[in-house]
Parts: sequence; C-alpha cells; structure tokens
Amino acid sequence: MNKQKFIDKFMAAFVLLAMFKIIGIVAQLFHESFWSVVGTLAIFLIVAFIFLMVIASLKDKEQNRQNSRRAAAGGGNFYLENSLFDRIRSKYEDLAQKYLAEKDYRKAAKVYMNLLQDYYRGAKTLEEGGFYNEAAAVYLKKLKSKSDAANCYEKAKQYKKAIDLYKEMEQKEKVGDLYKEINDLKNAHVYYQMVADDYTINNQMVKASLVYRKKMEKPEDAQKVLLKGWEEDKDAFNCLNNYFASIFDTKKLETEIQAMYEKTPAYKKLTYLEAMKYEFKKDPKLQPVTRKIAYEIIAEKVESRSEIVNELKYFNPKDEVILKDISRFKTGRNKMFNH
Repeated sequence: MNKQKFIDKFMAAFVLLAMFKIIGIVAQLFHESFWSVVGTLAIFLIVAFIFLMVIASLKDKEQNRQNSRRAAAGGGNFYLENSLFDRIRSKYEDLAQKYLAEKDYRKAAKVYMNLLQDYYRGAKTLEEGGFYNEAAAVYLKKLKSKSDAANCYEKAKQYKKAIDLYKEMEQKEKVGDLYKEINDLKNAHVYYQMVADDYTINNQMVKASLVYRKKMEKPEDAQKVLLKGWEEDKDAFNCLNNYFASIFDTKKLETEIQAMYEKTPAYKKLTYLEAMKYEFKKDPKLQPVTRKIAYEIIAEKVESRSEIVNELKYFNPKDEVILKDISRFKTGRNKMFNH
C-alpha cells in the first residue's frame, strides 16, 4: 500500500514539474528562435511521455499485486463465510430435529421451508405429520409435483382434488380407482374402459383382461379379450393360459380344453402343447384329456421335430418305462407309439 502511494505521489510531482518545465520552455520564445524552442519542447515531451509510461507500468504491477493479495484475503473471507453459513445451517437442522422429536411437525416443516429453503423436506414432514392438505399445497405450489400432491389429497380423502390432478396426469386407472372409492361406478367404468382399450390397442391382452376382471368385475369380457389374444396371436400362450386359469369348474374346463384344441390350427399346436403341461398338473381329472391331446400333437409333429418325443415325460411323470421308450425311439430301435 505504501509503495502504491509513493508511486502516485511521484507521478503527481512529475506532472507538476513537467508543467513548470513546459512553461519555462515556452518562455524562451522571448529570447530564442521559434523553431529552437519547438525542438526543445518536442524532445522534452517525448522524454516525459516515456517516463510517464514507465511510471504507469510500475503502478499497474503494484495494482496487480494488491489485487492478488485482496483475492487471497477474499478467499479467506469466502471460506469464513461458508463456515459461518454451515454452522447456522447446522443449528437450523438441529432445531428441526428437535421439533420432530417433539412431534411438532408444523414447526419442523417451517424450519425446513423458511430457514433452510428445503421445500421437499418441509412437505415430507407435513405429510409425515398427517397434515396432508398443507403438504399437498407445498408439493403443488413450490415443487410443482402433481403426483405427490394427488397422493396427499388422496390420503386426506379429498378425492375430487386428487381425481382432478390424476386426470391432468392422464393416470386413467387411478382416476377409475378413486371414482370407485366414492362409489361413482359409472365414471369409474368409463375410465377403466379407457385403460382396457389402451391395453388392447397395445396388444397387452392379459392386462386388459385383468382390468375387466378385477376392476370392472366383468369376467365374461375378460375371457373374451383373452380369447381374442389367443386367436389373433397377441401374446397367444399367456392369453390361453390365463383363459384356462379363469375357468374354475373342472368339468367345464375339460370340455373347453377339448373344444379349443379342435379349433387350433397346426402352426399353433406346439403352443397348445405347452399350455397342456400346465393343465395336466392342475387337477388329476384333467390328465386324461390333456395327455390325449399331447399324444396327438406329438404324433403329428414327430416326423419334422424328432426332439418333441421328450415332451412325453411331462405327461407320464411316474412312468419310468416311458423314458426308456424315448431313448429307444431316438436310437431307432423301436417305435414309441406302440408302447
């Protein structure tokens, strides 16, 4: 700092002396020729300019040194301020924890939101304390989270507000659930139908069937969409499997298994065979029909797919002889279907 002041004073003094020198040179006009005076003045001005440039350079260097020192000091202040900020923040955190320990969720939430500017933890604290409407307002206004707000309104049994938000988010099934919750079945079914239609359009027939069965309580429509999926090869195996799983009367299921098989085209019979494995294990009463169908499919496909004989073991789990027959068939020493 002292060096900077010295340079400033030296420059000021030099400028003052230069002014006097210029006046003196101009005064020489009274007893010397004009051009002689002009020459002397020009030389002096050049020298003065160079001298001023040197002084200015020295001043700039000193200024840079001072700025560096200030920056270093400023860095210290920055860390000091950060440390102070962290300590204050820690105090606020402790205060919030104190309120939480006392189950004073509103005060804890105010500390989070007003002092720590943490609206998410503030909203979560209100939600934890059961202040669902207040939490929803924070989620909605401060955090722009419609899903969290809708969830809070639902907990608060503010179903209309929750429904409106779920509609905005196009969560149709959730809208249907809440309409069902308030016994508005007409609107519930409107939205459930939208969901089922969306699933059907996307070839998700099993999911569509679950909406009909579980949400709308329309088992006939559920079976229709599964049958459609099987016939149109839209997740065919799962549709067939779920279709059979939804028939609880064994006699009726036996009849349906036989009837469905008779309408099954050749290219889908291997898929049908896979389904028969499940039905065979389901009930001993189903074993005769499923085994018969399995034998027919295997006999039909064995010439083009010799490995299909391995499927016989699924329909004769306790028959040790069948394994030997399969082995003999593979080695060409016997014909399995004479067994």
